[in-house]
Amino acid sequence: MARRSLLERRAFQSKIHSEDVKPAEKWLGYLLGPAGALLLNAVLATYLNVYYTDVLKLTGLWGGAFLVVFPIVSKIIDAVTNVIMGYIIDRTRTKAGKARPWLLLSAPLLTVTGILLFTVPSGSQTVQAIWVMVSYNLFYSFAYTIFNMSHNLMVPLSTRNSKQRGTLASLTNIAGLGVMGAGSMIFPLLVSFALKENQALWFVAMLAVAIFSALTIYLQYLFTRERVTEELAGQAKADEKKPALSIGRQLKAVTGEKMWWIVMLFYIGFQWSGALKNGSMSYFCKWVLDNSFYGNADAWGASQSLLSILGAVPMAVAALVVAPLCNKFGKRWVCMAGMLLGAGGGLIAGLGGGNIVPVAIGVALKCLGSAPACYMILALLADVIDHIEFKEGIRTDGLTMSIYSSIMVAGTPICNAIFSALLNGSGYDQNASVALGTAAQSAAAKSAISVSYIWVETVAYLVCAALIFSFTIEKDLSAEQAEIAKRSGK
Repeated sequence: MARRSLLERRAFQSKIHSEDVKPAEKWLGYLLGPAGALLLNAVLATYLNVYYTDVLKLTGLWGGAFLVVFPIVSKIIDAVTNVIMGYIIDRTRTKAGKARPWLLLSAPLLTVTGILLFTVPSGSQTVQAIWVMVSYNLFYSFAYTIFNMSHNLMVPLSTRNSKQRGTLASLTNIAGLGVMGAGSMIFPLLVSFALKENQALWFVAMLAVAIFSALTIYLQYLFTRERVTEELAGQAKADEKKPALSIGRQLKAVTGEKMWWIVMLFYIGFQWSGALKNGSMSYFCKWVLDNSFYGNADAWGASQSLLSILGAVPMAVAALVVAPLCNKFGKRWVCMAGMLLGAGGGLIAGLGGGNIVPVAIGVALKCLGSAPACYMILALLADVIDHIEFKEGIRTDGLTMSIYSSIMVAGTPICNAIFSALLNGSGYDQNASVALGTAAQSAAAKSAISVSYIWVETVAYLVCAALIFSFTIEKDLSAEQAEIAKRSGK
């Protein structure tokens, strides 16, 4: 009797056998499954720099340049590894699929590398800097890249049913926003009252999060299925006789497709304007909003908390209705309506003159309008990938998702650099007293902050609305998918 491979053993076989997406797949594979890894990433995105500055005391290393330069360099490395990983996944052939095996591998890798981030040895800061650089890139450019690429590919590979894709994309984004919200409520208390500057306690806390991420990834692996990959499995022998599909051939296919460009430009506008907004939020609340009615110098923190809540609640409510609306009216129309609503909210906030009430109303409307784009972007990409397959006869999952992931990870460092340049150019006074409120900064500095927090995203939403209006493949997608199935003998 021939030995079974690891992935053929019972413990690693998918629990999903139905041809249609059922509740177990939705809730365990796409909602709970990715939650652990997304929680780990959310905590690190918010608090890893706090750990480096307040616990390890690396702020002054290399004259203060270390914590500025090395993350940007690491993002460049990460962008390269995303492309490489996409190439590798596209060439993976197993009974478990092409993305799911890598999803499974990412579970122990995320745990180990996540722990390494918080086992920085005592000693010279040079040794610590080397450890930080190595562990940071092992996590972000290696382990998390493997998870993120395989995770993002699961929606387009799960099914060709556009409505079911919309539901799965919505659930996986709800998972990300949910753990981010939970982390933003719980972890600050944990850091403030328990962890503080105790490196050992930080290690214990992050060990728990890292182990939790591995367990949920395993759950995600068990309760997902690559139906599209299985559909194409009958072509495997024929494909083996053909020359390997080159990146150049895939690049030609995607860059020659108008719909692919529409979705990618839509995502860049949406993602990067949001990153600029997030990076400037504290500055807006501190120097532009009129917080005098609170009666104390730290009032800006209360305003920031209020705006965060008013942003989170509409997103949570929208999670219940976005997928049904997209199924009824189409992703194109719902996303376009959302962008226009968001632009309207931005206009209200921008004309509020620093008054908390119109700004709060505007922010709430803007976040509500952003929900369809946030929840549906993976479903839109999946539809485009099928459309390209119909026209060109090739799948471009890996390449498309590697570019998507690169856009996502590059947004924060690039937009932070842009915002810093705007502050420097406007004469921002970093030594200004918070007690002076809006009078502490020049009109030019406050304008730069307002542009970054409100107006760039508002304009971007209008551009995104125009882009998505031109996204016209949904009406013919079912027929195209049927033709693809016919070609594969299904």
